[in-house]
Amino acid sequence: MTSDAGSKAEEPGRDLPDRTALDQDAPRIAELQEEIGQLKEAVTSHAVVDQAIGMMVALGRVTPEDGWAVLREVSQHTNIKLRNVAEMILVWGQKGDLPPDVRATLEDTLDRYGPTSLPEDSPPLR
Repeated sequence: MTSDAGSKAEEPGRDLPDRTALDQDAPRIAELQEEIGQLKEAVTSHAVVDQAIGMMVALGRVTPEDGWAVLREVSQHTNIKLRNVAEMILVWGQKGDLPPDVRATLEDTLDRYGPTSLPEDSPPLR
């Protein structure tokens, strides 16, 4: 005499998930994969922005909150995404390259928030 458990174990594919269930889960899986990608990008973007805020604090002698406000205003006045402004500022710190319009806006904004404009010994523009 065989039990039901024995006959189920002999059926091929019995332990595999139902194909219909997998098809129903596919949109949710794709949604979660997209969300994971967005979260990874957000973490990277956050690090870049934090580093640029640090540069504003050091160069403009402003608080971190004001450093954030400076980046936000430069982004708004130049119509460049904040992350891209932050990336430009990091490149400027490393290589001395900063587009003249971004530099002018940055100097004007720092003048409003900080005690001085960009220090004279800041990286030169090329």
